[in-house]
Amino acid sequence: MNQEHVQELQNVVIRFSGDSGDGMQLTGTLFSDTSALMGNGISTFPDYPAEIRAPQGTVAGVSGFQVHFGARRVTNPGDYCDVLVAMNPAALKANRRWLKAGATVIIDGDSLTETNLRKAGFTTDDPIAELGLDGHNLVVPGITTMTREALKELELDNKSVVKCKNMFALGICFYLFHRPEDHAKKYLDSKFARKNPLIAEANKRAIDAGYNFAANTHQFANTYAVPAAPLEKGTYRSINGNVATAWGLMAAAEKAGLPLFCGSYPITPATVILEELAKHKELGVKTVQAEDEIAGICTAIGAAFAGNFAVTTTSGPGLSLKSEALGLAVMAELPLVVVDVQRGGPSTGLPTKTEQSDLMQALYGRNGECPVVVLAASTPGDCFRFAFEAGKIAMEHMTPVILLTDGFIANGSQPWRIPQMSDYPAICPPVVEPHPEGEAFMPYARDARHVRGWAFPGKAGLEHRIGGLEKHCLKGCISYEPANHQEMVRTRAAKVAAVADDLPRQEVMGAAEGDLLVIGWGGTRGNVQSAVEQLQEEGKRISLCHFNYIHPLPHGVREILGGFRRIVVCELNEGQLASYLRQQFQEFRFGQYNKCEGLPFTVVELKEEFNRILNEK
Repeated sequence: MNQEHVQELQNVVIRFSGDSGDGMQLTGTLFSDTSALMGNGISTFPDYPAEIRAPQGTVAGVSGFQVHFGARRVTNPGDYCDVLVAMNPAALKANRRWLKAGATVIIDGDSLTETNLRKAGFTTDDPIAELGLDGHNLVVPGITTMTREALKELELDNKSVVKCKNMFALGICFYLFHRPEDHAKKYLDSKFARKNPLIAEANKRAIDAGYNFAANTHQFANTYAVPAAPLEKGTYRSINGNVATAWGLMAAAEKAGLPLFCGSYPITPATVILEELAKHKELGVKTVQAEDEIAGICTAIGAAFAGNFAVTTTSGPGLSLKSEALGLAVMAELPLVVVDVQRGGPSTGLPTKTEQSDLMQALYGRNGECPVVVLAASTPGDCFRFAFEAGKIAMEHMTPVILLTDGFIANGSQPWRIPQMSDYPAICPPVVEPHPEGEAFMPYARDARHVRGWAFPGKAGLEHRIGGLEKHCLKGCISYEPANHQEMVRTRAAKVAAVADDLPRQEVMGAAEGDLLVIGWGGTRGNVQSAVEQLQEEGKRISLCHFNYIHPLPHGVREILGGFRRIVVCELNEGQLASYLRQQFQEFRFGQYNKCEGLPFTVVELKEEFNRILNEK
């Protein structure tokens, strides 16, 4: 490696992009995992089409993976990229708008054919000029040809050889940023070596070929080093939000001493949670892939009645289908966690794109007076924390809990310090043991928090009714008494409201008083926090109040709101949290900054909006 021209950088954004069959998700994952193992802070953003197979070579079929890695904590995947790896003209065209000025563009020269240019919608034979890329650092190697040359000694068909070109591109980036190849090669061995060792060997050789090409051809004036970030000591791994959610649910089951049951129907982008849980039968996890969304939640409700920590996972369309059964869980007062990985809607909408448009559905999307607890996770790593928290609240308060994540954090990844379970509190469900003989069991008797006991079936003396019809406030028998129904409606609401007493007090990031309070919730935190922190460094009187506990709201919110001249609520919808906050705090005026493009906020656009508000008189 040429050590004479090494520049040290504090952070870099790379975007790998190509056709859906070019393996860009794997390429980006291997690069980001390698960077995480080197101690860098990372944040990733997978971006891929919803179609199973969009027309090859078209802009509609472009799949991308963006990774932001740096020498300090990284909270977002970056707005614009320093390096774009484009495997074909369509990828180049689709990602032109995400290039920084002077960015490096690596494109497979073999893909610049007349046919591919027309498929991508170019009107000339010069995509560089047509896209105005003359001011960028362009590297146009014949990646496909060189991949074939590197693998010519292996007895592989042409299709299998060409599929390895993504690893050639990965090798180039490993050289360019001083990344070791070992982790990627170990992964390829673990994935392919047992069933198809020739494929593993081909991909490893392709990495070496790309690395050697970059090292020997001097097409790059400099290579770059990004130092490790100062991270808290511990054992780290790269984790995405869906896997972290699954692990948090398992941790809650362990702390409660109960088996975990997940009844779900596969749906993008939540399916990985079900898949991950299904891998851990040795931990007492039971999973059922149901025939539809309704069956998924109904099996979970049955499992909760039988004494399991019950979970169902879905996305927005599935949450709609589950709504009637969720009302049954509320009426029966059974602990249940519903994980909703939000995506663009309505209907099928944008299945692989992110949005925060299910908040109103989570809060109110059921018939009758039907309150549930609503939480939202903010990063891939803290999906573990809030999945655990959702389980703790559900089991200790005997109530359904909806945990909102979204496609951005569910598929994105970050370095995550593996926690010690001794650091997590015990979960103590109000499990009822058989009463002394002759003492009547009152299934709806409650403690001071309005929580009824959890009586498992099969225990003598604890027989009771369960179901969707209204129950007597103590005996649990069916009741149509008007006064009883009024009492039960208020009691169920009071039980959910009492959860606030167990929540941490709401915090503000920054000063408690100022010119502008930015409010966010859920998966927008990384980008919103970055924008606020940068403006704070410029001396602006701006702070951030970010919500993870939405219903009930934590204590202390009103005091925070009162300390600022203006308030703006930022969310990836048309103003759902803002409307909810107006209901709760009618004395304050809430401005809005909204986006519904299927994409996360960029730090640049947020800073522009915050500066605009701050400059208003």
